[in-house]
Amino acid sequence: MNPIAFVFLVLLLACGRAGAQQPAGVAPAAPTLPAEALAGQQVAVMPLTLVAADSTLQSDTLYAPYRDRRAALTWADSLIGEALTGRAPEVRWVLPPALRKLARRSPGIVGDPDQMGQAVLRSPKLRDIPDPLRSSLRNLMAVAGGRVAMVPAALAFSSGPDGRIRADLSLVAADTRSGRVIWRTLAAGHGAAPEPALEAALAAVLPVDLTGP
Repeated sequence: MNPIAFVFLVLLLACGRAGAQQPAGVAPAAPTLPAEALAGQQVAVMPLTLVAADSTLQSDTLYAPYRDRRAALTWADSLIGEALTGRAPEVRWVLPPALRKLARRSPGIVGDPDQMGQAVLRSPKLRDIPDPLRSSLRNLMAVAGGRVAMVPAALAFSSGPDGRIRADLSLVAADTRSGRVIWRTLAAGHGAAPEPALEAALAAVLPVDLTGP
């Protein structure tokens, strides 16, 4: 079997397993990233462009450091990058700072990775990457190398009745050649502040398996 086809088959089966055999009344677990299917491959990690918080949390002093949009996006990109490289080191991740450098070196060929409209992929019903995002991702990957792009499509924070903060992170894997969404998850985490909440969400989607195959 073609190696790329095998990767996509594993990703598809992993998503299916995550939603199968759930007891009645219990929400299906968010699928974890099958990093073994991407082992050895170069995968671009797109910058996050959408971060939001509910009105209650917006006025809370706990959220004060993240009210500035650019600061919040930079902070979230850093945590996401650390989680991917630390919890799935078998994948050759190309993080947002490197993508921006590639774009600056290829003007007229590669667009700004922060301005491609990748937040549209947060829609759970979206299976095909719409243009012009599809063309932008294809051009980016032609320069960066590889085929799959990991897209943190959206990050939302909310405050719970127990005073804890919830982070919901939409992650999407896109095949930039076929223009298809090949994997997605909505990971949730809770914590006393935004940072531990996001870290918990990332740990849920990137569990470390020490038992081996």
